[in-house]
This record gives sequence, C-alpha cells and structure tokens, in this order.
Amino acid sequence: MAAAASELLTGWCLFGLALLAILIFCWVYVRKYQSRRESEVISTITAIFALAVALISSALLPVDIFLVSYMKNQNGTFKDWADANVSRQIEDTVLYGYYTLYSIILFCVFLWIPFVYFYYEEKEEDDGNTCSQVKTALKYTLGFLTICAVLLLIGAFVPLDIPNKKNSTEWEKVKLLFEEFGSSHGLTALSFSISSLTVIGMLAAITYTAYGMSALPLNLIKGTTSAAYERLENTEDIEEVEQRMLRIKSKCRDGRPLSSRDRRTVQQLEERLRTLRRRERHLESIEKSWWAKFCEAIRPLKIVWGVFFIVVALLFTVSLFLSNLDKALHSAGFDSGFIILGTNLTNPLNMLLPVLQTVFPLDYILITTIVMYFIFTSMAGIRNMGIWFFWIRLYKIRRGKTRPQALLFLCMILLLIVLHTSYMIYSLAPQYVMYGSQKYLVQSNKTTDGQPGNVTTFVSKDCDADAPEDQCIVTRTYLFLHKFWFFSAVYYFGNWAFIGVFLIGLIVSCCKGKKSVIEGEVDEDDSDMSDDELSVYYR
Repeated sequence: MAAAASELLTGWCLFGLALLAILIFCWVYVRKYQSRRESEVISTITAIFALAVALISSALLPVDIFLVSYMKNQNGTFKDWADANVSRQIEDTVLYGYYTLYSIILFCVFLWIPFVYFYYEEKEEDDGNTCSQVKTALKYTLGFLTICAVLLLIGAFVPLDIPNKKNSTEWEKVKLLFEEFGSSHGLTALSFSISSLTVIGMLAAITYTAYGMSALPLNLIKGTTSAAYERLENTEDIEEVEQRMLRIKSKCRDGRPLSSRDRRTVQQLEERLRTLRRRERHLESIEKSWWAKFCEAIRPLKIVWGVFFIVVALLFTVSLFLSNLDKALHSAGFDSGFIILGTNLTNPLNMLLPVLQTVFPLDYILITTIVMYFIFTSMAGIRNMGIWFFWIRLYKIRRGKTRPQALLFLCMILLLIVLHTSYMIYSLAPQYVMYGSQKYLVQSNKTTDGQPGNVTTFVSKDCDADAPEDQCIVTRTYLFLHKFWFFSAVYYFGNWAFIGVFLIGLIVSCCKGKKSVIEGEVDEDDSDMSDDELSVYYR
C-alpha cells in the first residue's frame, strides 16, 4: 500500500500543479479582456470560476487514463498493490471527481451564470433597487432551472438498452458495464444532463473551434498591416469625407435649407468622420507604443508558431476523418451510436500515443496539449467572430473592452466546448481513452521441436473489448461519454460537420488579406469613452 500511495501521490501532485496553473491562467485571461469601465466583481469572479471549472474538468481526463494505466505492468500483470479493493477505490475516487465537477457545471450553466447575467442586465436598467434586481434575475433563472429539472427527470428514466448484434459478445460486455455504471438513477440523470450540454458544446465547437483552427494559424503567418500605412490611408479617408461634407453644405450658402436627403447624408458622413478620427487616435497610439515594436520584433516567431498550429490542425483533421471513416465502415451502426470497440483504420494520433506511452509521461502531456489546443483555438474563433444568436451579433470580445455579459457568455461557451473535447479525443484514439496503456495476458499454445506436446505460454496484448472483465479497467470518462447511444450518434455526425466547417474556414482564411492592426477595436457603435480603455495597452 505504501507503493500505491506513493505512485498515486505523483499523479495527484501533477493534477494539483495543473489546478494552480489553470487558476492563474483564468484570472489573467478574464482580466485581460474585461472592460475597465464596466467591470463588476460578481461577474468577474463568476467568469473566472466557470472557466476554471471547464479547464479542471478537462484536466481530469489525463488523470483518469493515468490511474487506470498505472495499476498494471507493461507485461500485462497487475502491480502488487493494485488488488481488487485498491482498484475499486481508485475508480471511486475518479468517479467522485466527475460527480463533483459535473454537478458544479450544471450549477454554473443552469443557475449561477444565468442569475449573474440577468442581475447585471437589470442593474443597467434599474440602478436603484437591489431587491427588485434579485427578484427579476431569479424569475428569469427559474426558466433555466426548469430545463435542468426536465433533463434530470428524462435522464433518470430513459431506457439504456443497446440493440443486440449477432455473434457480438463484446456488446454484451459493454452493456453489462453500462448497467453496472448506471445502477443509480441519480448518476444516469447526471450523465444525461451532461450529455445534453455536450451536444450544445458540439455545436459551439463546430461554429467557433473549427473556424479558430484555421483563422488562428493563418493570422499568425500573414500578420497585420503596418500602423503607419493604415494611418496614412485613414488620413486620406478623413480628407475625402470632409470634402464631401463641404460640397453638400455649400448648397445652402444662400440661405436655402438642405433637402432631407442631404441632411441624412451629412449625418452619415459625420458619424463616419467620428469613426475615422477615433481610428486615427488608436493608430497613433499603437504606432508609438512599445508593445507594437515588440510584436514586430517577434514576427519570425509568430510565423513559426503559425506554421506549427496549421500543421497540428491538419494532423488533427486527418486523424478525425480517418477515425470517422473507421466508424462508418466497422462500427455496429447508427442504433449503437457508431461505437467502435477497436481500431481498424489507424490515424496519426492513434499511432503516436502508444509510442509515447513507453516514456512516462509523454502521452499524458500530449493529451493535455490537445485539450489546451482546443481551448486556445476556440478562444481565437470567438474573438474573431464575436458571440452571435443566429444572424444577430450579441457581443464582441475585445481586449480591455468586453462587457461583463459578454464575458459570462464567453466562459459558458468555453465550458460547453471543453465538455465536448473529451469526446473529440475519444474519436481520435478510442482504445487509448477507454483503456489507456493497459495490457492483459493471453494464453498461447506453442509446439516445441523435440517435445511430445504443446507448451503453454502467456503473451501480453493491448486491452480491448475481447479482454476478460477482470483484466482491463475501463476509464470512467468512457462510460460517461457513451452511456446513451443516441448522443454518440449525434457526436458522430457532428464530427463530419466539424471537418466541413474547418475546410470552409481554411479556404476563407486563405482568401482574406491581412488583418488591420486594430481589427475589431474601433466600430461605429462604440462610444468615444471606450478609447480610454484601450489606451492603457499601447503606452
């Protein structure tokens, strides 16, 4: 047991360091983008907490795989300390971690974030009565709580029967695992609710992550236009607008009033002139800033990072395509959620993970890197596109100018995307996510020359669905992801949509020119007061 405690302590220490890094990252990220003029303590704490919960839940996947893998030796035998009781305790520890994190996620999505959002909305409209604001926010939040209650009730009683397949004993084993895992209605309800949120996260990943995977690297490679060049063009635009205004106003020098059409044109030109002058101030500030000079100095490094990110994006897309193709050709079909119990068409990432397993902890570092890559590309996609509801843009995400409501939306979207990330990783390496690096012993009968009979030997084999139930331990992540076959079917088709959106985004990003050095920072609907918020970054 001492060896067990020591080895488990190593895993949990790494997890603790990851938690500390996550909290620091969340605080820096939220503070970087929140509006200084409209900052709210409650919304800031909520955004940091929600984003931290999302990242911590993603960090539990490598820990889950590490724990089930570390109980066995490379030759397929269990370690001395990993008896049945210890194995059960380890599984329960991970399971309780999922209970806690997923319950917190439900609390954030259906209660805390909606309440804070509506409370702040009411505060903007009614800045006097706090009690009235709380009542109104609770009234709107009840709608979200009703949805959560409905999902929990459906999940508690939804049938879990997986259709039988002829000559498929593997499916019987998987069904028994699900039945054992889902013996509690509370756990089933929680799993159904989380799976429902994961579907929404899939839609967000298709919208933002797929585009961010193409936009982020190409923007790094192409860079931005020169501030001096943009300022020269902006000055010419200002002069042109001023001349047009003078020509129109010259019509009324003899005392005649301007026509309604001319008045509308003058008003539009005045708004255009205000925007151009704001651009002038921003460009002048950036041109003189040390930050712009520093970014120009590390331009070669940005190109290297851009090339690296696009290679990773292409590698991931090819791997996802091959994995989906494997499911289309070799899975049990739609009515089983396209669940595949092995790998027939291997992909680059699925080939790389077993190689990295031989050197601890390279495979876990790769899994963590993939998760962080998803998060950064999702952030890039949201920053580039903003937050939309169908064709209506609700909020813009800008450095130092993001409203509290937009920050709450941003963190909720990232939380949902991270929930879907675990399934995306399973799509790339199903056997690894299900069993980690576990092996089991298989009896082999060999005939030896000069001997009268066969010699029985044991060889190690990677864990799969053919393994005896007591020889391979399935990760809790897998059982959470595939408890409901119909959600797995939705995820399968979502992967095809993800690939399609990525390819479209790649074409669009290639055709677009360089971004403006103040892309998205100056819009016509901004107030002049917002200029003060941006200036602190360019001094």
